Amino acid sequence: MNKQEILNNIISKKEFSKIPEKDIWLAYGKFEKRQCSEEEKIRLTRDLLRKVYSAFTSGKLLNIKNKDEEWFLRKHLSTRERMNFYPELYKKLIGNLKGCSIVDLGSGINGFSYKFFSKKIKINYLSVEAVGQLVDLMNFYFKKNNLNAKSIHESLFNLKNIKELIESCNKPRIIFLFKVIDSLEMLERDYSKVLLKELIPLCDKFVISFATKSMIKHDNFKVSRKWIIDFIKENFELVEDFYLGNERYIVIKNNV
Repeated sequence: MNKQEILNNIISKKEFSKIPEKDIWLAYGKFEKRQCSEEEKIRLTRDLLRKVYSAFTSGKLLNIKNKDEEWFLRKHLSTRERMNFYPELYKKLIGNLKGCSIVDLGSGINGFSYKFFSKKIKINYLSVEAVGQLVDLMNFYFKKNNLNAKSIHESLFNLKNIKELIESCNKPRIIFLFKVIDSLEMLERDYSKVLLKELIPLCDKFVISFATKSMIKHDNFKVSRKWIIDFIKENFELVEDFYLGNERYIVIKNNV
């Protein structure tokens, strides 16, 4: 198979049809040199992409449906776990920071939590998501409800484009990176460090989160992620480190 045939084969499955080519080739690169058939490499690539992008997403989300916000939030395992904590979480992270821009990287369908932002504070919300169907879903919802929000279909590995998107947003800026770092590391080791180093200077507050329990089995994770916490402490100001629900949140600022 040539390169285009390999790509066409991978994206022939609906769940992968709107994932950026950059991400697909990063996944394929993990198996490109393996001594096995091209069909097996494609199967392994799809398995990896599924772990990164669609393991916790209901297939029902790949089609736009006229449901309310909570229906959508409950169809994605990640946001379902956050449902009872959104008001407290956003109050803690945003406070009374009026007129701020929130850039939600690897947002999944977190844009449907817009209603949990305080109505007293004007929020400019920008979602950046690699799964095109989820981008379409959120933009349909934003437009229907006339919200000051939009979702952009982009790979987090296109760092230049991500930086330009962030810089186009009004200050003050808060960046969310909820439950995304582990997925980035599956495709490119230590890319999270590159991302943080480039993006934290562009915002007033950067928030990352990790799951503390398996979303399927609900077992506690034994992984401490010391490598990224140490990196943050060495290069930035770690403002807060707290737990809410089954999630650990790290709030970071530039130390310059």
